[in-house]
Amino acid sequence: MKKLSIALFAVLFLAVAFLYFLHFTGKKDKKSTRNISQTEIKSEGIAFINIDTVIYNFDMFFDRRADLMEKQKKAEAEYTSKENQLKRSAADAQEKVNKGLVTRAQAAEMEQALYQQQQELAALSQNLQNNLMEEEQVMNRQIVDYITTYLEENKSQYNYQYILGRSFGSVVLYGDTGLDITQKVLDALNQKYQTEKK
Repeated sequence: MKKLSIALFAVLFLAVAFLYFLHFTGKKDKKSTRNISQTEIKSEGIAFINIDTVIYNFDMFFDRRADLMEKQKKAEAEYTSKENQLKRSAADAQEKVNKGLVTRAQAAEMEQALYQQQQELAALSQNLQNNLMEEEQVMNRQIVDYITTYLEENKSQYNYQYILGRSFGSVVLYGDTGLDITQKVLDALNQKYQTEKK
């Protein structure tokens, strides 16, 4: 049994040595180790756009952001108005208590009413913030949807199977500048958006 395992080990060692010899002395197949050239990548249909550049230079983004900023100003004005009303009520109640114009029971009722107003103001603030955040998320999704819809509708013009979106923190860490179609897409998007806006 021991002789059999030594014989198998010897055969296995010779086989590995032979494969090692073939691997390093044989002719290398250039196809298996070749680098993919840029033209081959283009023929594979891959390009990328810098999505941050497109969004932050897209006219639609500026229009939607202006609408969002207007809603934010209205929300801030509503909150400030309610906050000023609460401050006036608190100052009025404090003045009445300091002058002794109300009983302790009335003062406790006024304090409870002020506390309720303060809770309503905090709820209003949270509600306004949530609404604005939701509006911003919807705006961003609408812009990205507009871009992807445009790319799908005009895929024959770009002749790519894949258009990757590159941005800070995305999975596309590097892209050859020859594959960057950001400016081309941005110009076409702005032209399309301005035509539709009219």
